Amino acid sequence: MNQEVNKRAADNIRILAMAMVEKAKSGHPGGAMGGADFIHILFSEFLNFDPDDPKWINRDRFFLDPGHMSPMLYSVLTLTGHFKVDELKGFRQWASPTPGHPELDVMRGIENTSGPLGQGHTMAVGAAIAERFLAARFGELFAHKTFAFISDGGVQEEISQGAGRLAGFLGLNNLIMFYDSNDIQLSTETKAVTSEDTAMKYRSWGWEVIAIEGNDHSQIRKALGNAVKSKVKPVIIIGKTIMGKGLVDNAGNSFERKTSTHGMPVSEAGGSFEKSLVNLGGNISDPFCIFEDVRHHYKKVLDKKRKIAEEWKKEKGKWASENTELDKKLRLFYSGNLPEIDFRSIQQKEGTATRAASAAVLNVLAGKIENMVVASADLSNSDKTDAFLKKTKAFTNGDFSGAFLQAGVSELTMAAIMNGMALHGGVIPACGTFFVFSDYMKPAVRLACLMSLPVKYIWTHDAFRVGEDGPTHQPVEQEAQIRLMEHLRNHHGDNSMLVLRPADSIETSIAWKIALENKKTPTALILSRQNIKDLPSDKNDRYDDALQLKNGAYIVQDCKGKPDIILVASGSEVATLVEGASLLRKDNLNVRIVSAPSEGLFRQQPDSYQKSVIPENIPVFGLTAGLSVTLQGLVGPRGRIWGVNSFGYSAPYKVLDEKFGFTAENVYRQVNEYLAQFKM
Repeated sequence: MNQEVNKRAADNIRILAMAMVEKAKSGHPGGAMGGADFIHILFSEFLNFDPDDPKWINRDRFFLDPGHMSPMLYSVLTLTGHFKVDELKGFRQWASPTPGHPELDVMRGIENTSGPLGQGHTMAVGAAIAERFLAARFGELFAHKTFAFISDGGVQEEISQGAGRLAGFLGLNNLIMFYDSNDIQLSTETKAVTSEDTAMKYRSWGWEVIAIEGNDHSQIRKALGNAVKSKVKPVIIIGKTIMGKGLVDNAGNSFERKTSTHGMPVSEAGGSFEKSLVNLGGNISDPFCIFEDVRHHYKKVLDKKRKIAEEWKKEKGKWASENTELDKKLRLFYSGNLPEIDFRSIQQKEGTATRAASAAVLNVLAGKIENMVVASADLSNSDKTDAFLKKTKAFTNGDFSGAFLQAGVSELTMAAIMNGMALHGGVIPACGTFFVFSDYMKPAVRLACLMSLPVKYIWTHDAFRVGEDGPTHQPVEQEAQIRLMEHLRNHHGDNSMLVLRPADSIETSIAWKIALENKKTPTALILSRQNIKDLPSDKNDRYDDALQLKNGAYIVQDCKGKPDIILVASGSEVATLVEGASLLRKDNLNVRIVSAPSEGLFRQQPDSYQKSVIPENIPVFGLTAGLSVTLQGLVGPRGRIWGVNSFGYSAPYKVLDEKFGFTAENVYRQVNEYLAQFKM
């Protein structure tokens, strides 16, 4: 083992990381420099990947949790050929592939978007679960490792509790995490905020714990060697590293272990960039230089990795020839495509809650989509995801033959794990909880939107009609918040999320169909607790009518001639509009009723279609059990909305309907008042 070239490689990573931040005049050099030794040993000696096939399905996955340490990741990925030196020089600049925090780009070796601390390693837990799920179905030929890199901040974030608990509980022996414990964070030393025994905490969760000096190559190598042999438990390697390793000040004295180097260029933090560069063996005239011996070393590393990948692909080819049906299934799983599903044939009870209608769909999907994984945050019997669970079984320690994750009371953890599953590939993840608890999930939902991950969210108990549980459990503002994601574009130019709030059981079947066909973004299904009357069908074919849901909004019930009033809602409020319309028609009013499960989808339709559903210069009345602003874009500036603009109360939902005015009689009154003013 050539120790000198390994030291040079780690120092080269340190120099590149330091130089990137210095040139950009912003960033986080200290942690990246401290973690350089581990990242070099991991990528050069342990992480299996194919340099010529970045999407190789059996590659080991590496999840970076502290996204601010991106200079470390970009630097090692430059040594592996994923980035060019000139791209490092564009760090944090417009249109550069090296943003301040890494963004998902598998072709460049970046497996996850990271930034909000704690989510990166929790996504790694999800990827590790997906790997075990697939290996249980296709064999240990498809086994590989998932590596995660976590920092002090990630350990402190509450999500680490859920990730650590679940990984240990499930015995994820394919998960290896390096904890870069440098005792420094952005504004303080860690001793100013915590004194916990991290090793003891992880041991209590069922992890194997290895403590090392995190800059010692032989200790790193030995720890990783032992970790990859683990057969029972996930492994955390706690590495005591040196923040800003190799830094010196203008007098040539050590400038290591300084809080200031966590979040600013070395020269601004009080150190000397030039003298630190020389101290690490760099060239002042070319700080972005890759040392020739390091370049040669990594060439040999990449050649070895190619051979490992080639050998595996030969084995896989042999396996495929002997297991043609399994190989066909494997390819289907990774394609993200669906088997044929006859959604029309799904039997729905009359006048049922949409959460129950969703259960009817899930009951069918459990027998049709073999790579669908459903999770619930301790609410499977209430969010009705147990309809899926009844056809399979929950994951347990060492047994991933089922397809259900009992996540426990940890909504954010569950959502981040779903992201990790989607990132791994080969599975279709969905998760459920009460809609009000989407508040706990939003950081991970936002990352799913940013990464364009096709996770399905099953959010039930969608309005104040949760009733007796009271305002803590009654979503009011949540729908408006989630629907903002339909307005926000992702980097592909698409609406970053698809949000569907179906109005009856048949719309729920169609909503699930659309959700599963959506492979470009996350999808939210917002479902009712209470029963809802089925919507009418003039053609006596409610399923055919509801297929129009694909347009985001459509006419449920129309009138002859020009409408006097257009009534718009989503979810259970559409049925209330139908009842109100029957009263309005007694006054000889022409009434059109529109179901609008997704404004985002509606706005994607041609302008001609939008105007055919909601024409201009016709009064529009909206009814929503959420904030009035939820429907503002649909009713327009001259429209009127009856919504809920306060927290709810504890009472039976029918009492709340009366008190809040969600009745046919109030629709009648409000529309008449509105029309009287509209004509003025």
